[in-house]
Amino acid sequence: MAALTGRHVLITGGGSGVGAAIATLLAADGAAITLAGRRIAPLTELAATLPKATAVEADVTDADSCRRLVAAANAEHGPLDIVVANAGAADSAPFSKTTPALWKRMLDVNLTGAFNTASAAHANLTRTATDTEPLRRLVFIASTAGLKGYPYVAAYVAAKHGVLGLMRALAAELARTPITVNAVCPGFLETPLLETSIREIVAKTGRSAEAARADLMRTNPQGRFVGVDEVAATVQWLCTPAARSITGQALSVSGGEV
Repeated sequence: MAALTGRHVLITGGGSGVGAAIATLLAADGAAITLAGRRIAPLTELAATLPKATAVEADVTDADSCRRLVAAANAEHGPLDIVVANAGAADSAPFSKTTPALWKRMLDVNLTGAFNTASAAHANLTRTATDTEPLRRLVFIASTAGLKGYPYVAAYVAAKHGVLGLMRALAAELARTPITVNAVCPGFLETPLLETSIREIVAKTGRSAEAARADLMRTNPQGRFVGVDEVAATVQWLCTPAARSITGQALSVSGGEV
């Protein structure tokens, strides 16, 4: 029997990039998957390739939308056992040009979205255990921006630091339950979000895309971008019984970046 057979996983931002990689890997482990995001088309396309998956349109910045998402997930596959709060966005600007609207947008998507997801799923995760190893897991996909500062992304950095604070508080609160709460903090990833960041750098600085990529890649001591498969494998391990003592941790997947 596959390791996650009979388990139900919710992944926000599940239509592409890290979310899609996590969904594919956990589905291969036997889990039923609920994919959530604002764009239903990529979610539906991915769900069709997985053995047992459902796509639900949802906006993590809206608490009611998150509650409807969990209700739809429950109706399709039963209560949630594992929640991966992955949805996020990264807009850049010098601090002098960081408007209140940009600040609010980054906190809404990255921090309030993580809170809304965890809040909506809380009753599912804390329900009475019915077996000896319930494998209840809450995993936030954060960023090395939650561990350090980067220039030109003050709002994003602040939001991701907040995600780690939320994770640590929940881990402490739930330590005597079967639930572990952790965050995975990737460095720069080969994803559509990276390409968006590069386009913004090119537009704002006039530098070439190749130069922008090279600068971002240099933040990784290994001299490369992190693969989404590496992040997915880290989440997969956190979902195993072997990781039952790992809680309240921010796992950096960054090639040694400090």
